[in-house]
Amino acid sequence: MNGNTHILVVEDDNDISRLLCSIVRRSGYTAQPAFSGTEALIYLKQQPWDMVLLDLMLPGLSGEEVLNEVREHGAPPVMIISAKGDQSGKIAALRGGADDYITKPFDIEEVSARIDSHLRRVHRAANSAKPVIYSHKNLLLDPEAKTVHADGEPISLTAREFDILHLLMASPKKVFSKSNLYESIWGEEFLGDDNTVNVHMSNLRSKLAKACPGEEWIETVWGIGYRLKP
Repeated sequence: MNGNTHILVVEDDNDISRLLCSIVRRSGYTAQPAFSGTEALIYLKQQPWDMVLLDLMLPGLSGEEVLNEVREHGAPPVMIISAKGDQSGKIAALRGGADDYITKPFDIEEVSARIDSHLRRVHRAANSAKPVIYSHKNLLLDPEAKTVHADGEPISLTAREFDILHLLMASPKKVFSKSNLYESIWGEEFLGDDNTVNVHMSNLRSKLAKACPGEEWIETVWGIGYRLKP
């Protein structure tokens, strides 16, 4: 989190706006004040926002109307900061799409902590949503799409072959014994019959060699097992 994190502060009271902006900036984020619902709408249309701090009682568009508009523009987390402390108002705002609700007067440290908490959650969600693509030399494996490419050309693998390669590429420095491989891929206890692993490994190596002649992808570590060739 840094100054590239942009927070829109929608608050018509000049002193409270300055205070909220200072809380945001003290945490290392960029704050943009908006003093009415109408002004907030202009900013919402100009760029994406990482978070919105929103008062409900605003000139121009009301806070509730701004909240509806926020949900149309990328759905960043919204923290309501309002003098309206009645339970029904809080519930209505939270049901209307707000992520949090703080009643004025507020504690500065609590507001700061809640901002950090919401941004961490969004950051974690964004990271977990990013697809992981494994690469080794000129080999690319996409676990989500279940595809493997060598030099940009697709390689057709069976489900077991794909799972073996995925396991090796996910831990490129690890040496997998045949029992490791069998129990990880087949999900059953390894009882010493290594023929199943040998056949699938042989087929996988053959397909990789055909895709990239002269390149060795998987090496046998004698007496131990297999790993990606460094």
